[in-house]
Amino acid sequence: MHPALRSLHLFVLSLIVFAFLAACAPVPNPSSSVAPPTEPAPQPAQPPVPQELNVFAAASLTESFTEMGEQFEATHPGVMIILNFAGSQQLRAQLEQGARADVFASANTKEMNAAIASSIIISGTQRTFARNRLVVIYPRDNPGKVETLADLAKPGLKLIVADKAVPVGQYTLGMLDKMGKNPTYGADFPNKVLENVVSRENDVKAVVAKVRLDEADAGVVYSTDVTPAAAQDVTALVIPDEFNQIATYPIATLVNAPQPDLAREFIDFVLSDAGQELLGSYGFIVDR
Repeated sequence: MHPALRSLHLFVLSLIVFAFLAACAPVPNPSSSVAPPTEPAPQPAQPPVPQELNVFAAASLTESFTEMGEQFEATHPGVMIILNFAGSQQLRAQLEQGARADVFASANTKEMNAAIASSIIISGTQRTFARNRLVVIYPRDNPGKVETLADLAKPGLKLIVADKAVPVGQYTLGMLDKMGKNPTYGADFPNKVLENVVSRENDVKAVVAKVRLDEADAGVVYSTDVTPAAAQDVTALVIPDEFNQIATYPIATLVNAPQPDLAREFIDFVLSDAGQELLGSYGFIVDR
């Protein structure tokens, strides 16, 4: 065979073999060349929606409810407790005038009942969460020489009490009324004591403050107002049970509360074992 033909024959044969081998080769799987899907990157946690809970509370609850609010905030991220402390009668008046609030905690049932009568609280929803009692306080240096309750009627003694519109002022009058019916003190005792009053305050904290500043020889406050700080400046004189007044503290959610569910959670916390234990640590009378 001519050499040129032989070369052509071999070239054609090579092409045939190459085509045959290519046809027999496995077809690559298209999916094998595609990268496996990746998991979506985790999204950062969204911060809780900020919420404000407005609590109107009697002035005598200042220390205990301040800590109560801090504990509630710690277990409710994003919640801020806004506390408004004043005499219960002032708070009730503010609420009747349209003040924005979620919770009302009063130092007596009279102001709570007035709030119910004004339709800002639903009757039957209020719950008693604590009780309190009265004490007489006087400055540590005792300028009025107060030794017993009878000394409250001494001529010239400077006495500070809460106004009769304030719960603690009402309780003070109730105490004096009981003492006036006791022969140990006599019927004229209440009038003699009231003649010594040099100032009538709008809330119990103002009474404490003025006695601490030596602006009076004595004052009538709640036992819970003799805090560790106040005890550095004043001495407490115990009032026997037969004359004392037990203050009842009710709490309720406002009818038009902006945060009704959160308000109920706060009240539940106040009434819980933890809340009651906290109130007890501040000297309140609790059921647990």
